[in-house]
Amino acid sequence: MNVTTGPAQFTDPDAYPTRLPDAERMTARRDPVLWSDWTDKAPVSREEAEFYAEKGYLVRRDLFTPEEVRLLIDTSAKLRANGQQIRSEDLVTEPGSDAVRTVFRLDEHDALFARLAADSRVADVARFLLGDEVYLHQSRLNYKPGFTGKEFYWHSDFETWHAEDGMPRMRAVSASVLLTDNSALNGPLMLIPGSHGRFIACQGETPEANHESSLKKQEVGVPSQAVLEQLAAEAGIDAATGPAGTVIFFECNTLHASNGNVTPFPRSNAFFVYNAVSNQPKAPFAASAPRPAFLAHRGEASPLRVVSGDLCRG
Repeated sequence: MNVTTGPAQFTDPDAYPTRLPDAERMTARRDPVLWSDWTDKAPVSREEAEFYAEKGYLVRRDLFTPEEVRLLIDTSAKLRANGQQIRSEDLVTEPGSDAVRTVFRLDEHDALFARLAADSRVADVARFLLGDEVYLHQSRLNYKPGFTGKEFYWHSDFETWHAEDGMPRMRAVSASVLLTDNSALNGPLMLIPGSHGRFIACQGETPEANHESSLKKQEVGVPSQAVLEQLAAEAGIDAATGPAGTVIFFECNTLHASNGNVTPFPRSNAFFVYNAVSNQPKAPFAASAPRPAFLAHRGEASPLRVVSGDLCRG
């Protein structure tokens, strides 16, 4: 895939129809991947920008000091331990247990993670990739415990955000900040490189309140096995691994998943979805009502105020 830069102007009311009644459909992406032209002032190297444009993700290491990483790990552990104090709509537990799986609106529940979301080492990369000011469409703390952590099935985030949140275009990026070491063994993020270049319009209408079940196990808005086999045969599957403190940026349309964790080693990450301020959600494109606010920021969004400095110093 070539690096595509610059704005795209479309007038279609729905550029990416999905949740189709008849059959799954795969079409070419209609938006740029890299929305900024690279210069030597960019927060990533030229090689990193080209890798992201081609593969649909980027792994960056050594952005934070050991002290910053330890503070993030300790703070996330306290959040999980006090899960009973988190409002119920922001909390998702593992299927069949009360173990914390996800804490949504992470930036609202903890000042340190709000500071992390606005940190220039993360947010400036998002602004460069999207060529716009950004805001948080969603934030969460993910935890996959040892032995019992369940899998996340293959999906494109954009397909859900478009269908159920009303996000118009592919102009968003996720940043996953690893809070534990992620190896090939403990259920790391897996991606199909280059899959962001095609949009998989999924078959089947969106059930009412689909998010209530999809947060535990997603069954609607996922590609067929045949399509997954085709794309994996073409490009393979990459595992995004690294020590705690690693940041994984992945494009909103990149197909990704993770295996269940049967090792003794838990997996945890802070997850921030940056959306361009010019790409704020409208009415859902394939659902009767938008998902709740803890899953998708709605209404006028202000650009994130990006800050620099040591996380340990506030």
